[in-house]
Amino acid sequence: MRVHLYTGSLALVRRSGVGQAVEHQRAMLQSAGVEVVTDWSKPADAVHINTVLPDAPLAALRARLRGERVVFYGHSTEQDFRHSFVGSDRLAPLFKRWICFCYNCGDVVLTPTPYARGILQGYGLKRPVVALSNGVDTRFFAPSAARGAAFRQKYGLPPQRKAVVSAGHFMQRKGIFDFIALARALPQAEFFWFGYTEPALVPAPVRRAMAAAPANLHFPGFVSQADLRDAYCGADLFCFCSEEETEGIVVLEALACGVPVLVRDIPVYAGWLRDGENVYKAAAPADWPRLAGAILSGALPDVTAAGRRVAEARALPRLGQQLCEVYRTLGPARPGRLPLAE
Repeated sequence: MRVHLYTGSLALVRRSGVGQAVEHQRAMLQSAGVEVVTDWSKPADAVHINTVLPDAPLAALRARLRGERVVFYGHSTEQDFRHSFVGSDRLAPLFKRWICFCYNCGDVVLTPTPYARGILQGYGLKRPVVALSNGVDTRFFAPSAARGAAFRQKYGLPPQRKAVVSAGHFMQRKGIFDFIALARALPQAEFFWFGYTEPALVPAPVRRAMAAAPANLHFPGFVSQADLRDAYCGADLFCFCSEEETEGIVVLEALACGVPVLVRDIPVYAGWLRDGENVYKAAAPADWPRLAGAILSGALPDVTAAGRRVAEARALPRLGQQLCEVYRTLGPARPGRLPLAE
């Protein structure tokens, strides 16, 4: 079997979770013995499309005319588009109509969690929607005292100084206001937010909040996967305040590295992340400093072993086999069959 990972316009989102998801798909497929190509020079059994940029439906049309099945990845919803970039709230209804058009250009829509599948099914899509995790490379992201020590040395953290890490774009939806407030509430710890967003896309309230952030909160910018892994390994807590997700790849990475994880209690985590069993969940604003402080002081039970098992259940080789099952259910494509003509 040969699968084409469509990379047109991918450079625009390579530093996001979508870009990371594409690399995970490559690893999943290769682990299952599937040949992966990234251009149109070789015919493929299926084409993966991961973006909803203007070239995406054109790529789907080209694939269908070549007789290739189209797997559209549903990374985005209207809900997680809101409270993100400048103007996103005003554009959200139009964005919903656009992503529905894009997703209907495929033969099947893959989305990371049952929660995301329920949202997309509620949009009335004409295509089947299948939940399949983005997965995590549990060999690369794994506990390591040496890598953790390298992170702490790089940022000048003495052994007794606690470190709290998060990652994502600079946006309200990712919970940056709560993370800033948490750093202010816990001055005894150092806080790090890894990631970067073009300043022109960052809403003014977010820019102002970042400019007024306390001295114990650091914004190192976008870093390599290796540097981010070291940060997970060296942190005393990974705190992900996101208000809406379709899964949260960084949460899986942190769990795989064996760091305690504190997330917002939102529906996407229902059924697989359990409060007090493999993570801790904050349901109200006052919960963030209370729970973070208790985790850092060792007052709460250590649930990192169970968290690692959550990541292992979503290891890339296991998901590669599940992805191949999706292909088998689709069957062969027929040249010239256009999705919107059915």
